[in-house]
Amino acid sequence: MRHILILGGTTEARQLAAALAPLPGLRVTSSLAGRVSAPRLPVGEVRVGGFGGPAGLAHWLREHQVQTLIDATHPFARVISRNAAEAAAAVHVPLLALRRPSWVPVAGDRWHPVDSLEQAAAALPGLGRRALLTTGRLGLAAFAAVAGVHLVARSVEQPDPPLPPDLTVLLARGPFRLDGERAVFREHRIDVLVTKDSGGAATAPKLAVARELGLPVLIVRRPELPAGVPEVPDVAGVVGELGLDPGNVSSIGPGGEQHPEWST
Repeated sequence: MRHILILGGTTEARQLAAALAPLPGLRVTSSLAGRVSAPRLPVGEVRVGGFGGPAGLAHWLREHQVQTLIDATHPFARVISRNAAEAAAAVHVPLLALRRPSWVPVAGDRWHPVDSLEQAAAALPGLGRRALLTTGRLGLAAFAAVAGVHLVARSVEQPDPPLPPDLTVLLARGPFRLDGERAVFREHRIDVLVTKDSGGAATAPKLAVARELGLPVLIVRRPELPAGVPEVPDVAGVVGELGLDPGNVSSIGPGGEQHPEWST
């Protein structure tokens, strides 16, 4: 049995597990970080929790005789991607990264790209007074010192402190529709959007609404993958890299929904 380990709880990771798990000769295990109480579980074997850094992941790969490691984590899961690259190199297991393409600005967009949440927090007071913050509950600490701006943060679960002093939390899980995003902007009188370049269609409607309203968007650039890690944009690309026949693989569809542990 060819054992494939998929890291991540993204839509693409679940689609990949659904496509590969039924195939003869393959054993598919999906690994979730376990940061939310009710994650959406993929098809096939599932493990939940961390590995204990790159050494722990390398030990797991060796112990469970993994032949291929696929990093299908969120584009901003920098630490996990680095650990995966180090572990795969240590035990000589092929590694492939599945990453949905970045968003691309179009006519009418007023994007202000930054390299970090801290840079976004510093620039925010100069762009608006009521911000929709869709950077994930784990990133709210970067905005804890922002003054003069009411922040409306969207999160799958209630965020932990430290939190910004002037904050409204919207508990919601995507995908999000255009009409719903328009209602959020209208109800909360949003005049600036803060987001990460997560890519995909499921959370893109907020960008369309900001474009319609002519609002500025602070967008955090995604981190680079570790050097030397090959990258494909979709499930079909993974299937091709694995040398499988696409005609024998089901459930290959477009990605785009965020990781349940991130609200983007």
